[in-house]
Amino acid sequence: MRKSTLPLAVVVAAAGIGLMTVPPSNAATVTAAPATVQTRPPAVTSRIGVHFDLAKGQMPENIALGPDGTAYVTFAAARQVAAISPAGATRILATLPAPADGGAGTPVLGFALTTGIVRTGDGTLYFLYASGDAASTGLYRLRPGKTPQRIAALPAAGLPNGLAYDEPAKTFYLTDSVSGSITTVPLNGGRAQVWSSAPELASTGFLGANGIKVRRGAIWATNLDRGTLLRIPIERGRPGTVQVKASGLAGIDDIAFSGTGGDQVIAALNGPNKVVRIDADGHVTTVLTTAEGLQNPTSVAVRGRTLYVLSAAYTTATDPNLVLATLPRR
Repeated sequence: MRKSTLPLAVVVAAAGIGLMTVPPSNAATVTAAPATVQTRPPAVTSRIGVHFDLAKGQMPENIALGPDGTAYVTFAAARQVAAISPAGATRILATLPAPADGGAGTPVLGFALTTGIVRTGDGTLYFLYASGDAASTGLYRLRPGKTPQRIAALPAAGLPNGLAYDEPAKTFYLTDSVSGSITTVPLNGGRAQVWSSAPELASTGFLGANGIKVRRGAIWATNLDRGTLLRIPIERGRPGTVQVKASGLAGIDDIAFSGTGGDQVIAALNGPNKVVRIDADGHVTTVLTTAEGLQNPTSVAVRGRTLYVLSAAYTTATDPNLVLATLPRR
């Protein structure tokens, strides 16, 4: 795929994975005070570790870390899963076939894409593919050295986006940004079941539920349109009352946890080209900006004090990359 022929949907509508935001129209069940963003970032050391090839559709959407520091990423527009070595070498592990219509039937975005990714302890990768095609949209398993296998079909009319894994429950949780829902799938695959379709997950005209993580007996999710960070307790397997932990987060995409005891949230704000830290009270501090090379950041991961940030360059259309930063001690 040449840069000059990238579909407009890839460059503009793809930003829907984590860019456009629409003012909220409904109040949440538990409302937090509007987030206050400190625009002056704390001192961090950062560098661009890898530059990806935009002309090949290497727009990194989501990330999972291996124990050796390898970053496993999905390249959205290329429909690929790749491994990025600690030295910065990129190796393509799988490429999903394009649907018959080339992905034009994919809801909202109009192009087929790989999205959320998780790595389990045995080295198996699980990832989502949204194609607008009932025969291929779903959750996939990729064992080392093997080819991808779909283990759960997902609605072609939806847009599976974020993916998280609950190890004790042997259950995947995934967001659908079009239907505004969270769905569960067993580790070994099978029928996908809607776990929550709470109003706080719904879009207000574009895309709703986006990033997702499992943390200490609760689901944490983001809503792109509403600019909110949500916490939903898992109560005997069922969703509890939705809590808005922070708001005013325009373009919020995926999240990770950091700090002593993992009590802080690090979030990628796609459209504003920022990475922020959110404390337990919902207060927000800017950590990285375009000055550090951010180009529509889509997802983050934390290992110790090292922060990994993927930028897809969906609308900047300049330099998709992986930024490595050292978080300040807290």
